Amino acid sequence: MKGIVSDPDILSGTPVFMGTRVPVKTLIDYLASGVNTLQDFLEDYPSVNPTDAKQVIGQLGQQLLHSELIAA
Repeated sequence: MKGIVSDPDILSGTPVFMGTRVPVKTLIDYLASGVNTLQDFLEDYPSVNPTDAKQVIGQLGQQLLHSELIAA
């Protein structure tokens, strides 16, 4: 996925937003909490490109929809 990198030299290969050390999982945890918003995440992690964060959310949504369609 564009804007996401996984490098063994950065956080032991944990997927992070390109040019940062912010794990993608941090965004997922923020949104899953039900308390935080994308805007909260972007304010707390200003080094993350907003377009990359939105792309992750879109990709996850597509994957979820696809898996639900297959299960139906």
